[in-house]
Amino acid sequence: MTQLMHLNPAGLHQNPAFSQAVSVRPGSALVFIGGQNGTDQSGEVVSDQPEAQARQALENVRIAVESAGGTLADIAKWTILVTDRAHLGPGFEAFTEFWDQADPPPAIGVQVVSGLANPDFLVEIEAIAAMAPNA
Repeated sequence: MTQLMHLNPAGLHQNPAFSQAVSVRPGSALVFIGGQNGTDQSGEVVSDQPEAQARQALENVRIAVESAGGTLADIAKWTILVTDRAHLGPGFEAFTEFWDQADPPPAIGVQVVSGLANPDFLVEIEAIAAMAPNA
């Protein structure tokens, strides 16, 4: 049974790319996935292109949530940071390719920031997942 209830109440904008709110069932195991960048296993930045960095950051989130026994469908909320508004389109394109469209989308927050920890980072993605206890 899913630990999430996706809410898109009347009176708020309806967008197929995200849920306006996500409720987590009591007793769920929460997993907080720290900011993931477009780096490979060795820590090297995979590309200077925002779409490639977004894909790798999403893959890193997937690896992290699966290591906790979950799946991408268990993610209740994503926070996406980009260093330039121009990176939003490529980032959303990568997300729509990555996310299984059969699953309800999570809540999403997006911020344009002046910089990230490494000047080569263009994208950073963090997530909160909710799973059945001992998943």
